[in-house]
Amino acid sequence: MEGLTSAQVAAAKTNDVPRRTSRSLSAIIRANVLTLFNLVIGVLWALILIFGEWQDSLFGLVIVANAMIGIVQELRAKRTLDRLAVVNEAPVTVRRDGRDQQIHSRHIVLGDLILLGPGDRLLVDGEVVAAQGLEIDESLLTGEADPVRKQPGDQVLSGSFAVAGSGAFTATRVGEDAYAAQLTEQASAFSLAHSELRDGVTKFIKYITWLVIPIGTLLLYSQVRNDEDFGSAITGAVAGIVTMIPEGLVLMTSIAFAVGVVRLGQRNALVQELPAIEGLARVDVLCLDKTGTLTAGGMELGEVIRLRDDAPIDDALGALAHVDSHPNATAQAIQAGYASPPGWTATELVPFSSARKWSGATFDGHGSWSLGAPDVLLSPDHQAYGTAATLAATGARVIALCRTEENEPVALITLKQRIRPDAHETLQYFAAQGVTVKVISGDSPGAVAAALEIPGGERAVDARTLPPDDQEKLAEILEDNTVFGRVTPQQKRQFVAALQSRGHTVAMTGDGVNDVLALKDADLGIAMGAGSPATKAVAQVVLLDDRFDSLPEVVAEGRRVLANIERVSNLFLTKTFYAIALSLVVGVLGVMFPFAPRHSTLVNALTIGAPALFLALAPTLERAESGFVPRVLRFAVPAGLITAAAVMLSFWAGGGDRTSAVVTLFIVTWWILALVARPLRPWKVLLIGVMAVLFALALAVPFTRQFFALGAGGWAAVAIGAVAAAAISAAVKLTGTLRP
Repeated sequence: MEGLTSAQVAAAKTNDVPRRTSRSLSAIIRANVLTLFNLVIGVLWALILIFGEWQDSLFGLVIVANAMIGIVQELRAKRTLDRLAVVNEAPVTVRRDGRDQQIHSRHIVLGDLILLGPGDRLLVDGEVVAAQGLEIDESLLTGEADPVRKQPGDQVLSGSFAVAGSGAFTATRVGEDAYAAQLTEQASAFSLAHSELRDGVTKFIKYITWLVIPIGTLLLYSQVRNDEDFGSAITGAVAGIVTMIPEGLVLMTSIAFAVGVVRLGQRNALVQELPAIEGLARVDVLCLDKTGTLTAGGMELGEVIRLRDDAPIDDALGALAHVDSHPNATAQAIQAGYASPPGWTATELVPFSSARKWSGATFDGHGSWSLGAPDVLLSPDHQAYGTAATLAATGARVIALCRTEENEPVALITLKQRIRPDAHETLQYFAAQGVTVKVISGDSPGAVAAALEIPGGERAVDARTLPPDDQEKLAEILEDNTVFGRVTPQQKRQFVAALQSRGHTVAMTGDGVNDVLALKDADLGIAMGAGSPATKAVAQVVLLDDRFDSLPEVVAEGRRVLANIERVSNLFLTKTFYAIALSLVVGVLGVMFPFAPRHSTLVNALTIGAPALFLALAPTLERAESGFVPRVLRFAVPAGLITAAAVMLSFWAGGGDRTSAVVTLFIVTWWILALVARPLRPWKVLLIGVMAVLFALALAVPFTRQFFALGAGGWAAVAIGAVAAAAISAAVKLTGTLRP
């Protein structure tokens, strides 16, 4: 039990498991440079440089801009995640040279003597050498929720965590040899878990890619066949193909996620999985653990109500509070008032666990004593049971001290809990945002809920009365009630499943080992920074500064990301659909394409590229809803078809004048930008206005007019654009795809 010596540590194998909170630098560069779209645009760029004029090759700069912006933003997110991961890394207690010391997990070596207490996560495999009521939860490895009692000689595996008691084990497998090395790496890795948003964007790209090939081939054939100038034919074909590609959509999605990670990092919120950003926006039910979330950490010893004068109450309380080497909050509060009595030597210990709701010990010459929840230790017909219930109704936390042999309570102890000063305001925010709050507690939360004015707080449901196996009935009770007390860890898990069965997106907050299973099963697990290492390991979001009032900012960030990505998707997909329609018409009829690549570059930069960058990062409080793909299609398809019809009409009405087509295209897509930007704010009005001014300058200034090959245009083009804009407004209103 002395542990390794310094010399042995220096020569031993270390726990070298690379921490990957994000992709490596090389992976980030590959992901942003080696894309299918970049390949297609690169080939088209080369064709223009060979056969066309260099002004028409400006679209090629999109490759450079997309790659550079994407790489920079993801590197910012990587630095933020790496920095926060170090802060979030729980220290490990080892014994070396006979002294206990705390080290980082990567400094563990083979043969280290590692000490365990409740909530400690096992990061390496080993063999137990000492156990004092040690219970290990292996549910993350085996799926079995019941903790396993460990004795000296038993094997323990990384990926599990201690839920009760204390002990020590010798590290037998470290680094990549450990059983759960891969699980541990994945738990804090840059993750591409399920995301409706990512899946939707991927579907768009997949379908568009298959459309680009045949339509592009048809367009190229028609242009070459009907144009004597091969260079002009190539230029026209490239203009159509380039416009079909939503090259900025993936970029904007990546930027929005990356900026979301950075912004949350600045608020000391560690996002361990990027899709958690999306989960934040979709949450409609938030399950709160009372202790450590609504109440501040720690407790204060209140009143000790003596029920028997002949019992050594002070000595028993002091002995029970000091017997566990890893005391919980209750024991720490009692320790502040009672010293460890001499002569009380424990011969057997049952440590506290949230499943049992009591702890106990046998002391040589002084008998067996237990300390825990009155409703668990006391009979309902005992007078002390009613006294405890009356005290609990006042908001105090009450525990009972019992002499185990006689099964007789000798004292009731009250503990004071402090309500977080930010709790009331935070709960009001969620109520205003349509997020239903469910308070779930292992003890009686009624008084705290009532003090915070939580709806339904005055009628807290006792979880012991709930149906154990009827999920449908449980879901119905959860829908009708808000506050639940006496909830076991397994019940918290059942609560999450029951709410999910009703179609809810459930977030769960917690800080103790009793919350781990529910955090793991919830759509979004949120752990407090001061919580146990086990909770922080399974949660998708960790509030490192332990501030409950950070939650509104966290949820708002998720909503901002999703709502804005949907906005910019409307812009990019409208461009794709009008380009597809134009290419089909031009390809079938064998006429000249209505605008050149340089025209497309100008219009897209002013109505999509630059505005989308601002819109993707704008604040919003809209809660995300499912149905991202069909909603975007209901907007983009009719808007794209109307735009294509207007451009072709303007082109023909102007006798094949490309400037007329460009003016109409700008007016229609500029109006689409105004629709997508709603609700309008002063800065959005300014943004939209600046884009119009820049286009007007491109038409008015001789240099830019010549550079972009623009003429005078005509009022017919303006009129056609205005009519098309009105038609798109009517289509949007009819389909209800945009909020007012």
